[in-house]
Parts: sequence; C-alpha cells; structure tokens
Amino acid sequence: MSFDQFGFSPQLLEGLDAMNFKAPTPIQEQAIPEILAGRDLIASAQTGTGKTAAFLLPILEKTLRDKPSHIDTLIIVPTRELGQQIDQQLGGFSYFIDISSMAVYGGGDGIGFEQQKKALTQGVEILIATPGKLLSHLNMGYVDMKHMRHLVLDEVDRMLDMGFIDDIQRILNYLPATKQTLFFSATMPPKIRQLAVKLLKNPVQINISISKPAEGINQSAYLVYDTQKLNLLRHIFSDVNLKSAILFAGTKQKVKEIEKELKRLGLNVGAIHSDLEQNQRDEVLLSFRNKNLTILVATDVVSRGIDVAGIELVVNYDVPADPEDYVHRIGRTARAETLGLAITLINDLDQRKFWRIEQMIDKEVTKNPLPDGFEKGPDYVPEKRIVGGNFKKKGKQHSNAHKPKHVNSPPVEVKRPFKHKS
Repeated sequence: MSFDQFGFSPQLLEGLDAMNFKAPTPIQEQAIPEILAGRDLIASAQTGTGKTAAFLLPILEKTLRDKPSHIDTLIIVPTRELGQQIDQQLGGFSYFIDISSMAVYGGGDGIGFEQQKKALTQGVEILIATPGKLLSHLNMGYVDMKHMRHLVLDEVDRMLDMGFIDDIQRILNYLPATKQTLFFSATMPPKIRQLAVKLLKNPVQINISISKPAEGINQSAYLVYDTQKLNLLRHIFSDVNLKSAILFAGTKQKVKEIEKELKRLGLNVGAIHSDLEQNQRDEVLLSFRNKNLTILVATDVVSRGIDVAGIELVVNYDVPADPEDYVHRIGRTARAETLGLAITLINDLDQRKFWRIEQMIDKEVTKNPLPDGFEKGPDYVPEKRIVGGNFKKKGKQHSNAHKPKHVNSPPVEVKRPFKHKS
C-alpha cells in the first residue's frame, strides 16, 4: 500500500515524500481511513510503529480541506519532550501546507508564556499541549475551544501513570461535547478502557503487538554486581564505530555520575535529567538528534519522548521497575523496521524485576558471559527473590506459581468496534 491510496492532497503527499515516508506502517494503514471517516478511535501499538503519523496525517488532510479559522485540533501529551517531537514531525508533514500550530508546555520563561498567550488568543489550527500548562491558559479565559473538532490523547497510559487524569477531566469541561476523539496508547490497562467508555462514541479499536519489543531488537543482559557496572560500560562502549546510543539509569544522581565517568574515558556523551533547565535539555536533545553527541545518558524522562533515527544501542544501567518501561526504553532502537541492540545490566537485587519483564515479553533474554578479566557476577536465580519460592521456569511450574500482573498473549493485529465489558 502507498500513501496516495488514502486520497491525500498533493501538498501533503509532497511533505511525505520530502520526509522520505514511502509506505504506511500497519497502525497507519488501519487508523488513517477511520480517522478520515470521522470515527472515534482507541489504538494500542508499541513504540516505534509510527502512531504519531497515524493521527497527524489524517488531521492535516481534514484541516487542509476545511480551512478552519480557529483551534480545530487539540493534542494532549504527557511530557514536553513528546510535545516537541510531535511538533517537529508536524512541521515536516505540513512544510508545503499553510497550517498554523503551537506547542504549549512548561519549563519556559515569562516571554515564552506571553508568546503562547498571543498565539492562542489569535487562534491556531492545531494545538499540542501538556495538561498542566494548557489548564494555565484555559483558566485565564482567553482560549476559545468551542469550535474544536478533533481531540487526540497521546500516550494515555503514561498520562494516567503520571496522575494527569484530574487535569484531563478539567480540560474536557472547556471542550465541545461533539468532537472526534482519538486515544493512542502503548498499553491498554482497565483504567484506559473505563476512560474510553466515558469519552469515546462507538470507537473502532486497533491493537498491534501490545507490549512486545520490536522484532528487530537484539536483546541481551549481563549479570553483574553494582561495583562492576562502570567497568562493564567501558567494555560496552569500546566499539569505535558506535554512532548513536542511549543509556537509561534509575535516578538523576546516577545519570550525573555515569556522564562524568564516560567523559573521563574520552567518550562523546551528554546527559538529560530533571535538574536541567528546559533550554539545556533542548540543547542536549538537539545535539543528540543531529549526531553531535554519540551517547545520551538519561532518566526515564525521555524514554517515550525522543524519536531519533539511527539509534544503534540502548543500555539499561538499572532494570526498570515496570516491565512496560523496559519495552519503551529499548523501543528507542530498531525503529521503523531497522535493527538495534538492547543490553540490560542486572544486579543481584534486580533479578525478580527482570524475570517479570521476561514473563511479560514471553521471552528468555540471553545472559552474556562477562568479558575476560572480570570476576564472576551473580547467578541468575530470580526464584530466590520471589516470596514463597513461587516461580515458573523452562515450562515447569510450582504448585502456587507466581503470576505477574501482565498477562502474556501473542501479538495481535485486529480492528473491531470497541465494546465495554461491565
């Protein structure tokens, strides 16, 4: 299938061609016709499948055709990084189209707020915003949303995890009752389904490979003690041909320490964490995106908010507490059907967490032997970290086997009306 089969305008097709978009991904192929037809939608797809373009392209097409003179689309996102990513992709798609847009998020100065206020007062056709900053503008009374036709909630699962549900409910009070509403999420827990029943009208549901890493990611791990981790990083990053890598650590303090150590090794590295001002974070991300930085060290603040082509390696310095975060972290590589490598460092205390990850992705991740010269690391015995010894391994199950919260299921690719189960 090609993009011209959607009936897109020549200007939009020209933008797609300029961005080297050749063929739609499965989520785009299924979602775009439904959005063009005006249907509400709840879509679940793993990171890196192209879901941003899946809603931007049909919205741009409808905006181009109808030429509204007011805020026509509101896209709500959980983080400023994701808002920036969507804004940049929107700019590429609409390069040959006369459409106005604005990204509204926190972290800026008073001048930035006034610029946002001016644009919102005059009216933009597509508004991208984080919940808190949008409410700041809405509460002041100068944002007219009564003609809005499209509401997009992107990464709904992340917004619920971050506690934005009350802010979203307040935002809905400013929006018209009649509108097209689109939910996009990497996972589909019960809370999202409950919210969808309240907000969406007879939506189409699209599920593609829920909670599974992309097939192109080569996953492996090392069993190490914390005292061995930095030396192991020296080995991992010794590949002189490495062009782009992300390392995720559990805390901002670790991020700072790792950046310092890697710089001592002469590596081209930068870091991003919550202690940096917004303009500093923007500069680091821009340098990484432009390949002026080889290695980006980060907390999970960017795990879902960065879209950079050509990332070859993702390193989990710490095992994430939530298996879903593991999927999103390693999803920074092997995007758009490319290949990539993901390495996780597992200490003796994190084995149970990594076992839960393996259960969720339904795969036993290869445990690499430590390089020559390293003392032996801990054995992989996650059952010792599970209360009561309940453990399932290699097809054998103890009588009261531990069941993780996430239920394993094969990847699915279906499209059907969404129904709420009471």
